[in-house]
Amino acid sequence: MDSTTYLFDLLKTILPAIIVAGAIFLLFRQYLEKEQQRRLIELRLDTSKTTLPLRLQAYERVTLFLERISPNNILVRLGSGGQTAADYHRLLQQEIRAEFEHNLSQQLYITPEAWDQVKQAKENVLTMINRAFHGLSNPGQLRGTELAKRILEGLMTDAADPTAHALDVVKREAARLF
Repeated sequence: MDSTTYLFDLLKTILPAIIVAGAIFLLFRQYLEKEQQRRLIELRLDTSKTTLPLRLQAYERVTLFLERISPNNILVRLGSGGQTAADYHRLLQQEIRAEFEHNLSQQLYITPEAWDQVKQAKENVLTMINRAFHGLSNPGQLRGTELAKRILEGLMTDAADPTAHALDVVKREAARLF
């Protein structure tokens, strides 16, 4: 047997083995990739089962916050009975800031755009209250009901609730979760 015949016989034996080993390697690699994708999908599904309720709760709490600080609701909830306009102004500001601080953690679960709208709504309400307060002549002598009246007048002239846009954004985002 000469060396070329030996080499040819060797190639006839080794070449099919290499082809079969390569095919097995490719199939095994595809299997591992698909298995990894399946595990990632399972992990995402498990994560969404945990985070979806938290996100929905965050949207609910932010919606409640916006409803509670809307001028119509906060004025009814925090009656001005017997207070001066200056005291009522301070009370309104404190309540809005306390409500906001109570809901700060919700920003973890909603989009940054929605959270920016929530912050802007809070600032809009505070601005409306401050504008009404500073529009009063001698607020230390006037009753809180006069401030409430001015705030409501400002709300009517602006023709838009300062929390309405943020509330709309939050509701649209919450609806996208379904």
